[in-house]
Amino acid sequence: MTFLCTGRAALSVIAILMVTACSAVGPDPADLPDTRVQGSFAEGTAAPVGQVGTNAFWSGYQDRTLSRLIAEGLGTSLDIITANERIRAAEADLRATAPLAAQVTGEPASASRIRSGGDNQSTGYTSTANLSAGFVFDLFGGARRAREGAAAAHASAEAQAQVTRLAWLAEVIGAYSDARFYQQALALTRDTIQARERTLSVTRDMQALGLATDYDIAQTEALLQTARADLPNYEAQFNAQVFRLSTLLNQQASPLMGRMQGGSGALRIPPGPGAGVPAELLQNRPDVRAAQADLSQALAAVGVATADMLPSLSLTGTVSDTGGANSWGFGPRVSLPIANQGVLQANRSRRISEARQADLAWRSQVAAAVEDVQRSQSNLRRYRDRVQALDQAATSYDRAYDLARTNFEAGALALVDLLDADRQRAAARLQAASARNEAAKAWSALQIATGAGAAVVRTAE
Repeated sequence: MTFLCTGRAALSVIAILMVTACSAVGPDPADLPDTRVQGSFAEGTAAPVGQVGTNAFWSGYQDRTLSRLIAEGLGTSLDIITANERIRAAEADLRATAPLAAQVTGEPASASRIRSGGDNQSTGYTSTANLSAGFVFDLFGGARRAREGAAAAHASAEAQAQVTRLAWLAEVIGAYSDARFYQQALALTRDTIQARERTLSVTRDMQALGLATDYDIAQTEALLQTARADLPNYEAQFNAQVFRLSTLLNQQASPLMGRMQGGSGALRIPPGPGAGVPAELLQNRPDVRAAQADLSQALAAVGVATADMLPSLSLTGTVSDTGGANSWGFGPRVSLPIANQGVLQANRSRRISEARQADLAWRSQVAAAVEDVQRSQSNLRRYRDRVQALDQAATSYDRAYDLARTNFEAGALALVDLLDADRQRAAARLQAASARNEAAKAWSALQIATGAGAAVVRTAE
């Protein structure tokens, strides 16, 4: 329902509304509810790490190829570019909001020819032009809440872009580390093939002397062919990881394949890192900040819905020029949402429920972030222990194999014992390499879990 007020009545209505509109209605998006987190992680030291968002942690691997690929991909990744476009869209939405909404409309000027009748006919022209303007006052803070909601949406888009960047980093590092592992597996398998070819050669020499049988030859050949059959599988796995990197970096696969085939060895496992304290995740983790911004946006929407239920005040004016005669009008207009109060109340109730859901989602995200850090921290510690144990086992199996070969060639050990030592050695070396790969990826997983690298936009190659 709309009322047009004039004169003293209009001034009285404006004065009353101005007095009642002391502050914005609805909850303040800046006043977020408290969320409690534990004082330290389960296996942490409770030593703060500060702001780690700008930490290019992957430099800790000391792998120049990886650092260059990440530096290039930060500017070419389609996922990152898309996330940045979402930020620009949110910025446009923010610019479209304002505490005072103004609208100016106009009609194009027109001219018409007028001809009078009678003996003394005359011809003339008349012109018409209209211009109207309206201003809507933000009496109860509805527009202010809408702007706060748009600002929160912009903050959420920025945080989500950082979430995308971290997910991209995890995939790039994972694919790169896996590619290096399969390269190492290829090298180990080729070394195994050479050793088994030597064993086959020695066995054939012994057969010529009547010291080995056809069964011995068959066993040795079978073991050799098994190793050769592993090569295509590792090559396919290496190629698949390079193709994955090609997609993540938005680069052509052929040049990237050439760069990767040069090889730089398996990724090292850097020392650290410190995980900090759970409270730091509220600022360092972009997914937590995105959930917090979503909650602020939901709270602002409650204020907008509340303001929609209250009266609104606008000032409208028109100016017209018709054939040289000027006229104008100006006055306030008050709108009272009476007939649709039921719909507006239902909309407000829905916004309140959505705000409660956003609050629960935010709390859940905080708990998930703490779990993520604790799981990553536990994994890295155990994977390091596993690498150490498997490295020692591989060294022992290497020594056992060397002794077995020496004794076999001296005629003091049966072929079956040498072949058994060969299988154990090959398996132990691959297990140690695989464990090292998993530990290297676990190190980056812990870094990402703490939010490190989220704010890195570009870095030196």
